[in-house]
Amino acid sequence: MKTLVTAGLLAATMLAGTAQAAASKTNVDTFLGADIFATPADAAAITKRCDDMIAEIQRRQAELAAETGPATVDGTLRRFDDIGNILGSAGGEFTLYREVMADDARRAAGGACEVRISSEASKLSLSRPIYERLKAIPAASADAATQYYLKRTLGDFERAGVGLPDAQRAKAQALQDKIAELGTQFDKNIADGRKTVTADPAELDGLPADYIARHKPGADGKVVISTDTPDYTPVMTYAKSAALRERLSRAYNTRAYPANDAVLKDLLNARQELATLLGRKDYATLAVENKMLDTPAKIENLLTEMNTAARPAGERDYARKLAFHQGEHPGAKTFEFWDNAILAQQVQKRDYAYDRQEARQYFAYDNVRDGILKLTQDLFGVQIRPWKTATWDPQVEAYEMLDGGKVIGRFYFDSHPRPGKYNHANAVPLRNGLAGRMVPVAALVMNMPAGDHTTGLMEHRDVETFLHEFGHLIHHIFGGQTPRWAGQSGVATEWDFVEAPSQMLEEWVYDYDTLKGFAVNAKGETIPQALVEKMNKARYFDQGMGDLRQLGLSNISLKLHQGTAPADVGARTRELAAAYDLNPFPEWSQMQDAFGHLNGYSAFYYTYRWSKVIADDMFTRFETKGLRDAATAQRYRKMVLEPGGTKPAAELVQSFLERPISLDAYRAEMAKDK
Repeated sequence: MKTLVTAGLLAATMLAGTAQAAASKTNVDTFLGADIFATPADAAAITKRCDDMIAEIQRRQAELAAETGPATVDGTLRRFDDIGNILGSAGGEFTLYREVMADDARRAAGGACEVRISSEASKLSLSRPIYERLKAIPAASADAATQYYLKRTLGDFERAGVGLPDAQRAKAQALQDKIAELGTQFDKNIADGRKTVTADPAELDGLPADYIARHKPGADGKVVISTDTPDYTPVMTYAKSAALRERLSRAYNTRAYPANDAVLKDLLNARQELATLLGRKDYATLAVENKMLDTPAKIENLLTEMNTAARPAGERDYARKLAFHQGEHPGAKTFEFWDNAILAQQVQKRDYAYDRQEARQYFAYDNVRDGILKLTQDLFGVQIRPWKTATWDPQVEAYEMLDGGKVIGRFYFDSHPRPGKYNHANAVPLRNGLAGRMVPVAALVMNMPAGDHTTGLMEHRDVETFLHEFGHLIHHIFGGQTPRWAGQSGVATEWDFVEAPSQMLEEWVYDYDTLKGFAVNAKGETIPQALVEKMNKARYFDQGMGDLRQLGLSNISLKLHQGTAPADVGARTRELAAAYDLNPFPEWSQMQDAFGHLNGYSAFYYTYRWSKVIADDMFTRFETKGLRDAATAQRYRKMVLEPGGTKPAAELVQSFLERPISLDAYRAEMAKDK
């Protein structure tokens, strides 16, 4: 497909030799910069920024497509990598605008640019002239990381369909554009799908006092409760009123329905059409070809093995919950979907003397944030300080990380809910780090309570989520120190590895030596060690059922991408979940319409389960040496995080463990609560 650039512009921008490589290097760094995240004044400002980004991408693509003379690593591959750097940076930047801007117009402008950036990425991946230039690079004398990068890059071109005839390449481009548009609409509908229910004040019985204080009755005497996480999770965990839990569960599990049902069907069908065009059986096959588990059969085998390990634990969990439920409902043969979370905490309280509300008083957002930053400093020997820079909302916090007095990364926390904001939690890479050239930048977007013990009390599981997501930022920063190529910087490993470092880091929120540094109540009293010990005894209860639910979600993700969309996507989703889940979604559930990973992760939600296996395995090193052992932490940083995507993930893990990856640690964990 022809690039969108005029012949005059092409002629004006073409230079030759190493001088051009040096100029491009300087220009891309200057063009991207880092301090550009002041709030765009309006949607037009975002669109203008998008126009500038795309013009630069098109200029560089045209230049590379028309390149003559010997293809070289320092010339050809450098130019290609700079284009990818701009594409990746732009993708992160406009994703952030879509997720966090205060008004719909600016969020829509960010989403529209995401689609345009995705289209430019597709054009690049389908450019036969650029592919031929890269293929012509004599890389035998290049370093191993560069050879690996070039090999993966050529494979990505080939999977995208660069070898197709012109008409079919044009069709592939059109399908990729359609997929990007549908995905953006899918995400927008989820953000806009926030719902509320009303409750009588008496129905809040059982909820924490600070929650009740924040939910005052209105003029009609009713309390309004939203599907935002800080509202939803406490109700499902503590509210004694089954009627309230049911109403809120129905609202939560029908978000974005029916708006997203047609969008999801179109998305699944477009992906299947693309896979067929590219000669694959289905989209799942296409999507996982460049993953650690590179076939659907390997994924299904993983799910089977994990199910074998988790099901006995899950069945024990279910039996104990049902027995507790039968104490209040004699003769009950099962319990409802909306009973699951409250029964879990009730059993923990009865059988382990662990009260989540007792623990909750020690986790105020401000302290948790500071504790996570301190843990990072202590564990990895870095310094974190406030970063004086513009932000898009008064509640956004900005920091920079230093190592040996040198700034090695910058990041933002956008931690609290707002109407229209992305309503889950994710890390958004904004700038890739490059050795000697660029400092990595990223944003953490979450939905946590804000403030101190008056307004900001968090569930312990929220602390776990916070540290998990911050783990992605750590990976992005440490993995942006040594790579030569933007395409290998940060979290640039196979996608089914990217969750492993974050999942391993979750272990530290169960460590008393870590928690005692920041977990204090309103009186300033440190969390008792005895309470943390109870927490650790209770933590493995319900893990089996939880993992089986995750296997169900993985099954949904994989199987929905093995053919065209089912006529009733909700019914098929519930069926696929029930193959693993012991407390399956009710007949009224339409959770697929708010299952955001069906866009971003498509067929490979299993990533979270495979990464869990790897995380448990890597953590055995820390269990042996000690969670606060600086030498182990530095070894992990150097061997697993800092290489970024310069080696296959399996090699990174094997070098750290000094053996191949094993499921043994996962199996042992599933057997801990008997």
